[in-house]
Amino acid sequence: MTWWSVVRFLHVLGAALWVGGQLTVSLVVLPLARRLLDPERRAGVLSAVGRRFGLFTVAAFLPVQLATGFAIAVHKGVTWASLAEPGYGRVLAAKLLLFCLVMAAAGLHGLAIGRGLARTARALAVASLVGSVGIILLAAALPAT
Repeated sequence: MTWWSVVRFLHVLGAALWVGGQLTVSLVVLPLARRLLDPERRAGVLSAVGRRFGLFTVAAFLPVQLATGFAIAVHKGVTWASLAEPGYGRVLAAKLLLFCLVMAAAGLHGLAIGRGLARTARALAVASLVGSVGIILLAAALPAT
């Protein structure tokens, strides 16, 4: 096992936790909370889950993804110019753009929840989840170099 195996492992683990967390909240926690909890308790539980997931995102997920992603890019010799080249560069550029959009949607989701904009928050949550799955798809499509 090399140092780069560990770096890639941490990058993949972070992505798995992020997307897995979104899927768990969407497919398991929300339906159960809606079915089993009264509106007041549901709001408290979901608010706590959201705060915890937001803390995980800011304190662990983003630093790990940014540091490991940057390290992998440097290791692979990625340059700004190479992001426009067919193959690895363009797929990585699309992945990076989608990552930025997903992080923006996730952040705006938190703001919408805080302002009581339930429909907007739901739309942003769905956009963030769909975008996150898209990032995984793009990561899987990155050509081996």
